[in-house]
Amino acid sequence: MPTIRDVVQALSRRPGVQAAIVLGRDGLLIDSSVRDGVDIESVAALVPPVIAACARLGEASASGDFGAGAVEFAAGTTLVATLTPDALLALVVTPGTNVGSLLYEVRKHRAAIAGLL
Repeated sequence: MPTIRDVVQALSRRPGVQAAIVLGRDGLLIDSSVRDGVDIESVAALVPPVIAACARLGEASASGDFGAGAVEFAAGTTLVATLTPDALLALVVTPGTNVGSLLYEVRKHRAAIAGLL
């Protein structure tokens, strides 16, 4: 049976993925795989407030609970997703990475990943 470590490693091997991070809502790391240039501790600390803001946006717009999304920057994109009420996922990717396929994979396998926590 795969472990959360196996999932994180598999995600980090995808083309363009610089970091795969599973963390708690408190910003503490559960598991991660990071390449050079990503400040893992800072990313982990910043993801929960971003997800909280997205959740408030969903409420205000009557769109429901936050599931997953992408935040685009000049030098890459960060995908964030809710795995469970207590666990989050962040993927830091390089420019030109197919974020659509990554979002699809996260949505498709979210329950299975959550089951490993």
